[in-house]
Parts: sequence; structure tokens; C-alpha cells
Amino acid sequence: MKSNEAVNLFSVTEIELIYRNKARAENRPLLNSSKAAYELLINNWNMNKIDLVEQFKIVLLDRRNRCLGISEVSSGGMTSCVVDAKVVFGTAIKAKATGIIMAHNHPSGNIAPSESDKSLTKTFIQAGKVLELPVIDHIIVTRDGYTSFADEGLVP
Repeated sequence: MKSNEAVNLFSVTEIELIYRNKARAENRPLLNSSKAAYELLINNWNMNKIDLVEQFKIVLLDRRNRCLGISEVSSGGMTSCVVDAKVVFGTAIKAKATGIIMAHNHPSGNIAPSESDKSLTKTFIQAGKVLELPVIDHIIVTRDGYTSFADEGLVP
């Protein structure tokens, strides 16, 4: 390295993790079934987009399956959206979640999981095991109903 190319040690970006949860634990919604999770999701979904574009969200849970929050991870086209595991698990870790419910909508209204839905779920279940941050369920959301991967035996 030439002397005029010396690294300025003060130009390094500082990374800071901050977590603020304003809801008291007893006031957080309890998600003890796929139906409860679906109702929370459908009541917080943008109904102007549910039949238009595919969106992927995660519900972040505490140790007692109370909802810490919902985060939209991705929004795509009419038939798919790209989901980055680093964003999903990074968000969950920052929120101090101990479990995740994955959710996405099918603009077609079809509640059957596709092969790519199943593959993605398996991949995320494995990643969650490594991070000790389990995927509790994956729910396909439509305005008229839902499918729970856990209820269908697709999430151990």
C-alpha cells in the first residue's frame, strides 16, 4: 500500500443494535393457534394489495407465543416474491424473538402451498434450528381463508 492510500481508521461505520418494545408483555396478542395467527395477519394486511401482489411477512414471537410485532420482509409481483433469510432472521434477532411465524399471501386466492413454498419453508426451518430460532408455522393468507403448514404436518 502506498503511503497516500493509508486507511483512515476513523471512517469505519459503527454498528449499534437497539431494541425498543413499547407494548407491555401482558398486552401482546397471544397466538396459540393457526387461526389466531391468521386473524392477526388478516387484520394487519393491506387489503388493497392482498389480491394484487405477493407479500411475505414474519410474525415475531416471545417465549410465551405472544406477538412482538409483524414485519413485512418482501413484496414482489403477482406470482412470487424473493425472501432473504438474512433479513428474516436478522429482524427476528434484533427484536429478541424466540420464534417466527412466516406468512405470505397468494393473490390468486389459492390456499394450496406450491412446491417452492414447501422448499422455502424447509430451508428456513433448518436455518432456524442452527440459530435456535424456530419457525413455528408458515401461513398462506388470502382474504377468504388460509393454510397452515403446521396444521398440515409440514412444520415439525
